[in-house]
Amino acid sequence: MRSTSRTEAFPAHTPAASQIFTTVLSHGPLTRSEIAARTRLSAAAVTKAVRPLIEAGYLLEDVDEDARQPSLGRPANPVLVDGGRALFIGVKMTGDELIAVLTDLCCRIRVARHVPLTTHDPKAVLASTAALVQELLTEADGFGVRVQGLGIAVSGDVDRAAGVVRYSPFLEWRDVPLAELAAMTTGLPVTVDNDVRALTVAEQWFGAGVGLSDFAVVTVGAGIGCGLVVHGQVVSGAHGVAGEIGHVAIDPAGPLCHCGNRGCVEAIAADSAIVGKVREVTGVQVADAAAALDLAHEGDPGAREVYARAGEAIGRGIATVANLLGPERVIISGEGLAAYDLFAEQIRDAFAAAAFGSAARCDVQTRPLPFEEWARGAAATAIQSFIRSDTY
Repeated sequence: MRSTSRTEAFPAHTPAASQIFTTVLSHGPLTRSEIAARTRLSAAAVTKAVRPLIEAGYLLEDVDEDARQPSLGRPANPVLVDGGRALFIGVKMTGDELIAVLTDLCCRIRVARHVPLTTHDPKAVLASTAALVQELLTEADGFGVRVQGLGIAVSGDVDRAAGVVRYSPFLEWRDVPLAELAAMTTGLPVTVDNDVRALTVAEQWFGAGVGLSDFAVVTVGAGIGCGLVVHGQVVSGAHGVAGEIGHVAIDPAGPLCHCGNRGCVEAIAADSAIVGKVREVTGVQVADAAAALDLAHEGDPGAREVYARAGEAIGRGIATVANLLGPERVIISGEGLAAYDLFAEQIRDAFAAAAFGSAARCDVQTRPLPFEEWARGAAATAIQSFIRSDTY
């Protein structure tokens, strides 16, 4: 076990300083005047915040760009984040395995590990997690840099502020104080968040959401998830379940959902729903989502119709997000994108039909991401907790 004495406090002691660092992290290299313009802070405030970050080694000054001329005595050299200054660990928990990554401060994956889960017992899962984290801490020693935090991403209802998994259907957990338990077993500061929100943080800071104040991430696969960014903030809602478009009911007479309602997007378009419906419609006892996908790709009309219906449900769910929040962009991701060619047209048509007015102008794009990216999202929440004083 490692002691938390290995970690250090980030030298940005105000929300403004955290904002400045985050701006450079997502958009850098930037000159001080460019930082001031983006953050709408004074030049003096930027200079005051940047100095200790450079002294502590978190920011570097690019003195090689001599094309930029100094003005009024202020340094005009751009500053950028030294990604190698700190390391972080992210763990994505699924019902079947743990996926863990070691990233740098810019959330670039340095090492990745997968470990199968044979039980959902919290103690056993925690022990496997601690062993996996220990492996990555040993890897980190080879980089000569400290691991400053651990992020854990779990599907379901997760209270990030309390560090508690309220309910995770795939792990069958209720009220597990995961952050506290993981901190005790790993010795690291721990951030626990919903997996889709964690992925959304990574997209906001390092991916397709950089520079956007309002966007959504919709994930398709084992479940249908949605992460929301409104006015630059990832939205959790008063009870931590904002963005649950998987449980928007689009067909009151539709199939029963595990949440107890009928006709939810998830009850039509999640992997298990598709597998069940393909079995019912075709009579072929496909073993899993991959087998159902193969059957549809072979041209089975019944299987293809199931995927078309799933695409329609997803499109209507995305339109609901667009109508309610008016995001600039919706990013579709998740392992379910393997079937995108089977339902892309239905997603587009249903979205266009259900989106109201100029909400239809929302940029809907797909972004296939491997499972390591979900773990990277968990690492992003750890980075966020480390550098921001206003996370909650």
